[in-house]
Amino acid sequence: MLNDVTFGQYYPAQSFVHKLDPRVKLLFLIGYIILLCTTKTFYGLALCGVLLAAMVICSRVPFRPVLRSVKGILFLLVFTFILNLFFYSGSTLLVKWGIIEIYLEGVLFAVFLMFRLIFIVLASTILTLTTTPVDLTDGLESLLKPLTLIKLPVHAFGLLISIALRFIPALMDETNRIISAQKARGADFETGNLARRVKAVVPILIPLLISALRRAGELSDAMEARCYSCATKRTKYKKLRLSWRDGVVVLLLAALIAGVVLFNIYAFAVWPSAYPYVVIS
Repeated sequence: MLNDVTFGQYYPAQSFVHKLDPRVKLLFLIGYIILLCTTKTFYGLALCGVLLAAMVICSRVPFRPVLRSVKGILFLLVFTFILNLFFYSGSTLLVKWGIIEIYLEGVLFAVFLMFRLIFIVLASTILTLTTTPVDLTDGLESLLKPLTLIKLPVHAFGLLISIALRFIPALMDETNRIISAQKARGADFETGNLARRVKAVVPILIPLLISALRRAGELSDAMEARCYSCATKRTKYKKLRLSWRDGVVVLLLAALIAGVVLFNIYAFAVWPSAYPYVVIS
């Protein structure tokens, strides 16, 4: 039931993306999201899609587990599409039925926003599939290290992220086991009205909550037994070092962001009559 959840899982492979520094991967994800949010044309959106496909190919991760992550946000995608479809006005009316009005601009904007959300989720999934939780935590802690100057607990925050990423696959497996056990006892999760389905989830949530609390207690006892403390200055077993791959990726990302920004300016100046087929406001 929850096998489609790929966020937080690691796919081991020897690829260009796997060998990148985790700090560069995090910066690339942030830059890619900025790239998606700044692009205002379908051409720019297509360029982001090509870049995403190139990342998947360079990571040597099968497309299927990457695309499976979209299933987790299907409800959000449908809700966002419908919301923009009925409440985004424009100048080209397509359908009018009572108070319901659907404009061509609304359809294009809904499609544009839907693909933008899909690309963000896919890029985040590639990050977790190609980076171990430990490396991801070390990279995040290194990027946030300047915040220690204002006494922020950066190490504790990185530890929190690492534990959360490790718990996601474990809790998914535990949920699948609980569902299988409840189905063996005659529980039905697929038939009935909405109220009945919500009520059927209760026998899953209570054992899952107990299991999560038990795991948290065991982890806390193990850390205390090893005298772990966030207040102590800790050393790193694995030092993060930048390589030529990281420099190439940073330069590529900077060039893409600059190119998309300039292309947006050019599109608004040259193609005002092509709106909304090319440019999204």
